Amino acid sequence: MIPWKHLDTATIPHGGGELRLKQRGSEFSIMLGSNELMNSRLSGSEEALATMAAERLAARRHPRILIGGLGMGFTLRAALASFPDDAEIVVAELVPAVVTWAQGPMAEIFKGSLDDRRVSIELGDVDGVIRAGHRFDAILLDVDNGPEGLTHAGNDRLYSLEGLAAARGALTAGGLLAVWSQGPSSAFDRRLRQAGFAVDEARVRANKGRSGARHVIWFAKKS
Repeated sequence: MIPWKHLDTATIPHGGGELRLKQRGSEFSIMLGSNELMNSRLSGSEEALATMAAERLAARRHPRILIGGLGMGFTLRAALASFPDDAEIVVAELVPAVVTWAQGPMAEIFKGSLDDRRVSIELGDVDGVIRAGHRFDAILLDVDNGPEGLTHAGNDRLYSLEGLAAARGALTAGGLLAVWSQGPSSAFDRRLRQAGFAVDEARVRANKGRSGARHVIWFAKKS
């Protein structure tokens, strides 16, 4: 078996630890400690976060989309393929090195998506972008491992009742908050409803096949 090669290390702001980018052949992995945050072989649920949101907003003209977390770009690429040509897509990424990796060692995975005229990058916490007074038709959150799988304590605010209220306030009428999670959470489902959303929960395969792990995506509509 081909051994893993360590490519780079990046510090997460505000004491969040260190990310490590690794490569084995054509496969990439981003690690936080011993926890694998993402792997280039598993993209199904990250893509579904965008494609299923786009289906729910198909009637929107000139949609404005916020993606929380660049990761390996699977959600961004799916958003570019699923939303119309007049869409505006803002990606908030907390760790600048992740953008550098996307333009360097992982450029083949990103396939030029960061150069698309519809895309802009905001370096910083997605929670700050949400609270900055902008309005979006959809907010797609793929941050950490979901609301119950936190590896960075600062993300707890994003998924709190206060954070969900802020997200609801940043959405246009009928807008959509879509949240990816490694696993289910009845407590988070209740918080979404408490925050005033109409909630639909979907279970999606991680590897786009008929077997393997299922991840969870909540689609929360602002009524």
